[in-house]
Amino acid sequence: MSDGPQMHRLFFALWPDDGLRHSIDEEAARIEGELSPGGRRLHAARLHMTLQFLGDFASLPAALLDGACAAAAQIRVSSFALELDGAGSFRGSNVWWLGPTATPAGLQELWESLGIALRQHDVPLRPAPAFSPHVSTQRNVPRHLPATPIAPLSWPVHDFVLVDSQSGQPYRIIERWPLQW
Repeated sequence: MSDGPQMHRLFFALWPDDGLRHSIDEEAARIEGELSPGGRRLHAARLHMTLQFLGDFASLPAALLDGACAAAAQIRVSSFALELDGAGSFRGSNVWWLGPTATPAGLQELWESLGIALRQHDVPLRPAPAFSPHVSTQRNVPRHLPATPIAPLSWPVHDFVLVDSQSGQPYRIIERWPLQW
């Protein structure tokens, strides 16, 4: 029995390859084992870094998808290296994450360029005061994790994706766009 229509959550993200996904999951398991935070560790298949969140929709609006894809296709940012070298949580949040202690210029440029392109294509965005790049690894954690250094995980970023998320379903990559070499 269903509780109504399945909502689609759309977002642009960096998508780790299988090797990096495994390394992130191992590091999350190590932290969980050491700190016993409670909560729920995210399944490795769900690990990603959100760039821009488009919203929740009862159905996928064709005009929105067309605008989002057109905006993404105009991005001209060079590939860059990202290093996940810290763990933590945001104050007032029940989510623990891994992320960079310093945001690489290429990642900041990608986030800003994508936001500008989406607005130019009339794609509504959930406002974000600033970009806080992170990969969520644990949800429903009852306590704060202060900034904690970890052994760096190297992430060579060569592309980004548009993802459709539906509760209880595997993430579906709608489209993938390469960065410049």
